Amino acid sequence: MKIVIVGAGAVGTHLSKLLSREHQDCVLIDDNEERLEGVAEYDVMTYNALPTSISALKDAGTANADLFIGVTTEETTNIAACTIAHGLGAKKTVARIDNYEYLSAQNQRFFQQLGIDSMVYPEVLAASDIVAGLKMSWVRQRWDVHGGALVLLGIKLREGCEILNQPLKDLCGPDDPYHVVAVKRDDETIIPGGLDTLKLNDLAYFMTTQEYIPYIRKIVGKEHYTDVKNVIIMGGGKTAVRATLAIPDYMNVKIIEKDAERCEKLNQLLSESDAMVIHGDGRDLGLLEDEGIRSTQAFVALTGNAETNILACLTAKKLGVRKTVAMIENLDYVSMAESLDIGTIINKKTVAASHIYQMMLGADVSNLRSLMLVDSEVAEFVAAEGSLVTKRMVKDLGLPFGTTIGGLVRAGQGMLVSGSSQIQPGDSVMVFCHEQKLNNIEKFFKKTLLW
Repeated sequence: MKIVIVGAGAVGTHLSKLLSREHQDCVLIDDNEERLEGVAEYDVMTYNALPTSISALKDAGTANADLFIGVTTEETTNIAACTIAHGLGAKKTVARIDNYEYLSAQNQRFFQQLGIDSMVYPEVLAASDIVAGLKMSWVRQRWDVHGGALVLLGIKLREGCEILNQPLKDLCGPDDPYHVVAVKRDDETIIPGGLDTLKLNDLAYFMTTQEYIPYIRKIVGKEHYTDVKNVIIMGGGKTAVRATLAIPDYMNVKIIEKDAERCEKLNQLLSESDAMVIHGDGRDLGLLEDEGIRSTQAFVALTGNAETNILACLTAKKLGVRKTVAMIENLDYVSMAESLDIGTIINKKTVAASHIYQMMLGADVSNLRSLMLVDSEVAEFVAAEGSLVTKRMVKDLGLPFGTTIGGLVRAGQGMLVSGSSQIQPGDSVMVFCHEQKLNNIEKFFKKTLLW
């Protein structure tokens, strides 16, 4: 697949990292040579030029591109570059945008006429993840598949967890209602086998079905976590706006923003919600006390400064807040933030990159989510008629090391998968891949005449 990316910022760089695993024919264009030097370790070709230079786009092979991606920090540059790329012959274009208005169905049709096939608004994607996490105060990460037919839950294991220090073969048998598909322990990612055990302070990823979520909550010892009703958000940027508008009505939201003009703008943008906008500094302990931090179940730090967000979440936890969420823009800070146990970590750029990455994969990959903390992907593959994955039981497939199948959806019904499971044509199968090329997995799901 021929891919051209313009913009070597965080989104473009993360895409380059993902693509380097797949050995795709990829060109990354940016007018800043320093940024391009940051991707030297990845298996992509770089081109130092203006993203909207017609001659540069021609030289980069845009005319033969299967996918052209505009992810510079400037929305207008991305739109212009995608329009030019379409005119040069690129088969499909994707533009990163910053204007929510563009996502309306009517406006999307307008942009498609300009040659822009898809638009990605990172703040909307990040807000969706934040809201999903707030709905379940006891999980670090949640991902619903097929409307919740299958659910992936990332849970930090604390004292009170019933399933610590026991072999997984005794916990996750064929008839048990969950599978542990990955574990983050300190700096190590573990794809667990039957003899592995869960340890205190592990971050464990459970695959289960909707009806067994209360059971998972019980066995991990999280029943005492109160549901989120009061939320304080520090920072009134675009992500805060999108999250506030998507938060369920039963939650009370306060946004603390230190810029007075932005507060006025927030009151306009959120006029249809019941959110309260407060002018002040979210790091001010007196202000937090006055605004009821001790009766708040969730604190969300969304300023543009990673250090500020990390420290604010640590402070909120010390004041008794159970659920904390921090926006970490700088990927270098992610591992440190995780080691400090600050709670849920959101990086809108990696979320956006994962969304775009799915478009690069075959039609049989209908969904994809990158799990930043374990450097892995969860991909939803559809098993084709005659594909390898339908010809033997799961235990006999010979899947690559670092790969495990967590569950499948058949005729809308979610079910877990064991070694003796037989995948059928048309099944949507959830595959967990750690440091593994997805095209090595994809071949198992394609139609083939050979075994």
